[in-house]
Amino acid sequence: MGGPSVASREFAAACEQLLPRIEDALKQAVSPEKLQPSDVPERLRSAMEYSLLAGGKRLRPVLVLLGCDACGGNWEDALPAACAVEMIHTYSLIHDDLPSMDNDDIRRGRPTCHRQFDDATAILAGDALLTLAFETMATEIADPAVAARCCQTLAQASGAAGMVGGQMADLAGEGRFDDERPEQFQDDPEAAVTHLEAIHRRKTGALLANSLKLGGIVARASTEQLDSLTIYGNSVGLAFQIADDVLDVVGSAQELGKGVRKDADLGKLTYPSVLGLDASRDRAETLIETAERAVAGFGSRQNALIGLARFVLERNH
Repeated sequence: MGGPSVASREFAAACEQLLPRIEDALKQAVSPEKLQPSDVPERLRSAMEYSLLAGGKRLRPVLVLLGCDACGGNWEDALPAACAVEMIHTYSLIHDDLPSMDNDDIRRGRPTCHRQFDDATAILAGDALLTLAFETMATEIADPAVAARCCQTLAQASGAAGMVGGQMADLAGEGRFDDERPEQFQDDPEAAVTHLEAIHRRKTGALLANSLKLGGIVARASTEQLDSLTIYGNSVGLAFQIADDVLDVVGSAQELGKGVRKDADLGKLTYPSVLGLDASRDRAETLIETAERAVAGFGSRQNALIGLARFVLERNH
């Protein structure tokens, strides 16, 4: 058996360098020294900190920094955007876990925010992280024009036409509103897959793809470079969701740090329920190959991105 590929080694090396800086920046962003002089209530700050610093893969902020590096920028300059993306992602998890949404008790191996605190505090902590994301970019990205473009890009990715719209469509797909039910796709797998991809390009893919784009914007990337990063991000985003759906079937709660097999209990459309496990894995593999081709023009800087794409495909958590 061979050892790790060049791409895998470079991705591991990048994570070793980037993750401590990301954690330090996130910790500083919600510290008492940063927030309480602005009169942030301690219970609210604690709930923000509890969820933001709960760990996780930090995939989105890593993508921001790798996108900046791939386009020849200094990834340190992209740290405010990286923190902003993780704040948006964390706020979405806090709200998704609420009883009125996905009703989850465990996130990242410990009680969800509303279980640790209460529903109202969780809602407000999510709201606060959402707004802090844009404040962070607006005040900490040095060039005002770059900051404004980053704010616009992240707002589009995370708003009604992006992540939030995808979550709404996902709830509708559970039959919550009697206008869209999984059984309507029972005899048409291709229509079901098209429907799933439309949801997840918004719910998961938009934020992942635009994480890379944010890094490229900070690096003042060309239109061609940004287009390549967008194709990569969209492909990786869908592959990530397929992997999530597969892990919900074959994974364990201990490895994943959250509940499993809830999708089947809710009767939700998922890739395995429509395609089966093997075909779902094949589709994810095809998407990763598309992602790898998209960044081929970045030369040696593509290696960490390819390693990350392979991690998305092969992960067990």
